[in-house]
Amino acid sequence: MTTDRVVQVAVSGGVATITLDSPANRNALSRALRAQLRSALEDALADDAVRAVTLDHTGRVFCSGMDLAEAAGGSSEEQGVNEFPRLLELIWTSPKPVVAVVRGPARAGGVGLVAACDVVVAASSASFAFSEVRLGLVPAIISAVVLPRMTPHVVHRLMLTGEVFDAATAAAGGLVDVVAGDDEVDAVLAGQLAALTAGAPVALAETKRLLRARQPDLEFGELLRLSARFFASEEGQEGIASFREKRPARWVPARD
Repeated sequence: MTTDRVVQVAVSGGVATITLDSPANRNALSRALRAQLRSALEDALADDAVRAVTLDHTGRVFCSGMDLAEAAGGSSEEQGVNEFPRLLELIWTSPKPVVAVVRGPARAGGVGLVAACDVVVAASSASFAFSEVRLGLVPAIISAVVLPRMTPHVVHRLMLTGEVFDAATAAAGGLVDVVAGDDEVDAVLAGQLAALTAGAPVALAETKRLLRARQPDLEFGELLRLSARFFASEEGQEGIASFREKRPARWVPARD
């Protein structure tokens, strides 16, 4: 695993800002990024000085999903999906509020990170897509956090089509809480964090537990097996190859 830092952490004013900092590969969920993000989250949750957590990013892209360069070839255990449920669960069950700030595209697993958060602030130019089916994959793991958050008929269409959708559609469908102009994101984020840190820590934790108790438990076992199987499948490997080679996958019909 690389020792380069691809996740940055800063703590100020009771807020731990965890920044995905791997713009060269569009903040893809590489092994290094997953490990460092998990460590940063665990440290923030253990720090009594931290009252809330912000998940931010450098570069144009919030997160492009799993690192497809790492996912090419190998067995299902080597596809890079096994650790991802723990990341989503850390955010989902965190007793401290977690705020995602999305300033650009979020795709596949990146949308899962967004959906696991308590509050999502998105720039009006941000975009989203459940791109898995177009790569021969299944959005299995992220479904555990996406389905409780989004309006059923909206997520049904978007997961089946893999279409890119904008911040307004994401807000209407329940994925995004607040849409702000690109130059207003920081001010809106500051307002949300001020409101969250005004709450008493134990009361906030218990309120979040109460809210999550009304939603399904995250049962990742079967979802993980399904996701890993498709990453290693013939369709999955062809989809990954076509994406990296910038060509249509073999299953895409020829257009007249």
